[in-house]
Amino acid sequence: MKDISEIYKSVLDADRSAVVICDLKHTIIYMNPVAVKRYEKWGGKDLMGKSLLDCHNEKSRESINRVLDWFKASKDNNIVYTFYNVKENKDVYMVALRNDAGELIGYYEKHEYRNRETMEFYDLS
Repeated sequence: MKDISEIYKSVLDADRSAVVICDLKHTIIYMNPVAVKRYEKWGGKDLMGKSLLDCHNEKSRESINRVLDWFKASKDNNIVYTFYNVKENKDVYMVALRNDAGELIGYYEKHEYRNRETMEFYDLS
């Protein structure tokens, strides 16, 4: 059987939306290929190991820290709607990452596009 972390990574790598995962110190610990390309002009894969807060203005940093404090306050606090991007017709969320004991171990930004899928059902061609 494959290592479970390899399976989780392959799920993230296959996602068509950008996935950026941070630890509790806001260090970017993982970016899927879509995120690397999306944030290329800001450094792309070189952003890994750096603080997410360095990529945001003061107001955004305050919001990120406020959400992180909320995540820490309860195991039930796990997702926050943070933004609607009109240009890309998508909702953006901050999502808590927790270990098996429910302890907060990090967070990520989730993008949900509102555009209807144009691919045909089960089109394998």
